[in-house]
Amino acid sequence: MPKKDSGTDIDEGLYSRQLYVLGHEAMKHLQTSSVLVSGLRGLGVEIAKNIILGGVKAVTLHDQGTAQWADLSSQFYLREEDIGKNRAEVSQPHLAELNSYVPVSTYTGALVEDFLCGFQVVVLTNTPLEDQLQVGEFCHSRGIKLVVADTRGLFGQLFCDFGEEMILTDSNGEQPLSAMVSMVTKDSPGVVTCLDEARHGFESGDFVSFTEVQGMHELNGTYPIEIKVLGPYTFSICDTSSFSEYIRGGIVSQVKVPKKISFKSLPASLAEPDFVITDFAKYSRPGQLHIGFQALHHFCAQHGRAPRPHNEEDATELVTLAQAVNARALPAVQQDILDEDLIRKLSYVAAGDLAPINAFIGGLAAQEVMKACSGKFMPVMQWLYFDALECLPEDKQALTEDKCLPVGAGAIGCELLKNFAMIGLGCGEDGAVTVTDMDTIEKSNLNRQFLFRPWDVTKLKSDTAAAAVRHINPYIRVMSHQNRVGPDTEHIYDDSFFQNLDGVANALDNVDTRMYMDRRCVYYRKPLLESGTLGTKGNVQVVIPFLTESYSSSQDPPEKSIPICTLKNFPNAIEHTLQWARDEFEGLFKQPAENVNQYLTDSNFVERTLCLAGTQPLEMLEAVQRSLVLQRPHTWADCVTWAYHHWHTQYSNNIRQLLHNFPPDQLTSSGALFWSGPKRCPHPLIFDVNNPLHLDYVMAAANLFAQTYGLMGSQDRAAVAILLQSVHIPEFTPRSDVKIHVSDQELQNSSASVDDSCIQELKAMLPSPEKLPGFKMYPINFEKDDNTNFHMDFIVAASNLRAENYNIPPADRHKSKMIAGKIIPAIATTTAAIVGLVCLELYKVVQGHRQLESYKNSFMNLALPFFSFSEPLAPPRHQYCNQEWTLWDRFEVQGLQPNGEEMTLKQFLNYFKGDRNCEPCVTAKAGPPCAGTGA
Repeated sequence: MPKKDSGTDIDEGLYSRQLYVLGHEAMKHLQTSSVLVSGLRGLGVEIAKNIILGGVKAVTLHDQGTAQWADLSSQFYLREEDIGKNRAEVSQPHLAELNSYVPVSTYTGALVEDFLCGFQVVVLTNTPLEDQLQVGEFCHSRGIKLVVADTRGLFGQLFCDFGEEMILTDSNGEQPLSAMVSMVTKDSPGVVTCLDEARHGFESGDFVSFTEVQGMHELNGTYPIEIKVLGPYTFSICDTSSFSEYIRGGIVSQVKVPKKISFKSLPASLAEPDFVITDFAKYSRPGQLHIGFQALHHFCAQHGRAPRPHNEEDATELVTLAQAVNARALPAVQQDILDEDLIRKLSYVAAGDLAPINAFIGGLAAQEVMKACSGKFMPVMQWLYFDALECLPEDKQALTEDKCLPVGAGAIGCELLKNFAMIGLGCGEDGAVTVTDMDTIEKSNLNRQFLFRPWDVTKLKSDTAAAAVRHINPYIRVMSHQNRVGPDTEHIYDDSFFQNLDGVANALDNVDTRMYMDRRCVYYRKPLLESGTLGTKGNVQVVIPFLTESYSSSQDPPEKSIPICTLKNFPNAIEHTLQWARDEFEGLFKQPAENVNQYLTDSNFVERTLCLAGTQPLEMLEAVQRSLVLQRPHTWADCVTWAYHHWHTQYSNNIRQLLHNFPPDQLTSSGALFWSGPKRCPHPLIFDVNNPLHLDYVMAAANLFAQTYGLMGSQDRAAVAILLQSVHIPEFTPRSDVKIHVSDQELQNSSASVDDSCIQELKAMLPSPEKLPGFKMYPINFEKDDNTNFHMDFIVAASNLRAENYNIPPADRHKSKMIAGKIIPAIATTTAAIVGLVCLELYKVVQGHRQLESYKNSFMNLALPFFSFSEPLAPPRHQYCNQEWTLWDRFEVQGLQPNGEEMTLKQFLNYFKGDRNCEPCVTAKAGPPCAGTGA
């Protein structure tokens, strides 16, 4: 990738998923912001890694310290040979490799004011409080945004100051909502009623705008109007009493209105803090830790070191210092009763530097940097404290000073592997980490999967990731596979494999595979750490045998599907036209080719087709006939002609037929206009060779059509334009015998029958496979990321042409790619933070915690910011055969008798009748006769 000097050109291949979260404008702001990261121990490197992947203009690494032995367990770029070298200079080459669009430099001098003036954002980690206050005061006075982050063992701290006036362009990052209007009253205030197909989803205080309102034209295109929600389908707006009478229609859309937010400086906020609560079960912790961290800074300043692990003398001194800090504090922060036990625990673990805590706080801090640069998402206001004390042994006597050493303890799969390497998982003689992924590395992976580099593109993910973590920790025993986990690979991931596992950590991107792995873990009674991210949102679920419910115990509601009739005839949103375009792609360039190949190679294809229900046999055989006879091309010109004819079929003829069946002024049986509400009245298009979108469609469709027949395509647009001038399009006349279904219910109720003579006639017209020796077609699998294969060209053109038919605003290529490709938006910050939480739960699993309250399920949304931690739910309990059962329980029957014979069916039934006092219910099902015998 070439370096960019301006920082304003966005490589959409690299940032595709991040763009969906941040948008182009936020990305442009990122790419004009220079960031200083001070402190290159574990936390500082985590933050630097994430913001470099995020794509800021430039990053400067600052550290005046040298690498120590203790740093090796938390700073994943340090090696033994780096001991004694400057941490920033050692880390710079590794961090610079992450993103060649982001220059990474080093600075090892003092943080003087002239130097700080060159940055939009300053990040301080591992910095004494005195220096924090000095830098914080200066940054606040100069409008430089400041992030302070610190981790101490199982504790973390985050502070943000983005100045007196920060312009927030989008507080939550959600896509603007829209709804269809059914009524607007003339009143003060006017009341808007939306169609009852779905709740409008707005909140009081939102701003909205209107388009396509008929009658009350004053609403169209006006400035954003603040609303007050009255109900799930109604809300009030401004005074509409003087407006024209509302007639019908209209779309109301949410408008993101920029607003100003203000921050206090670090010195002012230290005295009068505002806290973000991360865990409401620990509601009082932030105030206590605010005092504790200040006392810890005083301790470190006095002794030049952190408190010794589990040293009672140091813990007592820290408590004394905390009491003094608390006594001096203003009433806003002063604690009525200081939690001395909490302060002691802070002292016990403060010398530790844990990779999972660094990952969590580092992900949060990096996201705050992104907010500071882009003005998108609500920042942390202004202090955030976090602890994971549940990771300590449940046996409070297990940790003593003589058992503790003063060193650290240590897209999702990469982050998991990195953290596993840092905490020493699988490094023992009997330890092992197995990673499997069948995918290869794509360019879009590089901005969030930090184990990969540009030169790794097209390599296998699992092999590359395994090699990378071995470089981080040469002692880790990691094995890489390239298999999809599922029923097809149970001969690999069999009883022996699962029985040798101590646990499973999922890094999956779909629910089906998650459900499968959950079932396997329940069957083999293995702990499962389940996690996932979606943009700035992330979640962790802990599944512990006999202690918690499983992942499958509760499920999200299924995704709302688009009705078939909406897709076919009545779209009203760009999502509808994009899904229609995807269906077109499959129906034109994949399914016909697959059917033809089956017809040519499978002698039973026709017979199996005739067994299908309804009109499917006729439709499938007609498709085979079209592909082999009626529409089979022999030259590139034939492909262009086919694409030109198909354009007219879809965007002119079919629309004219629809309007013939349902004219623009048609009324329903109740007297209402048929074309109203969610039904947008379409209009046919007229092909214009000078319209780029029209020619885009023909070029893409013709090239894809040619590929399915193994013919050479062309990118010569001028030649195609000339060729089209000689193609004749017959005049279309709508037919009166065409039935168009208005709803899916009507479609389901219709019973179409096919005349058997038509099918027999069609069978006779098909060419015999023997007459086509060696011929085959080439089905095309949709691939969104290759900009040269015409796949997205077709989707964008097909969707936007249909959108033009129905007067729906079009979508650009980026948005079309995200929706049609069903891309799950992902960013490095959320991934890092979530994996940090996963690995904190891993500590508990490895230690064998058996108290439900020791574990934490978590959900977070870094955009808001919002955090929720809760105990996992216990498995539901049921009574069966006078025993209490959960999903983890089962009958275990010894099938092999003492004499070596296998248990018979009668013995099996008697086991339940006698030993279990149960009455088995035996059923039998008739089936075809089988060869051989068996029980």
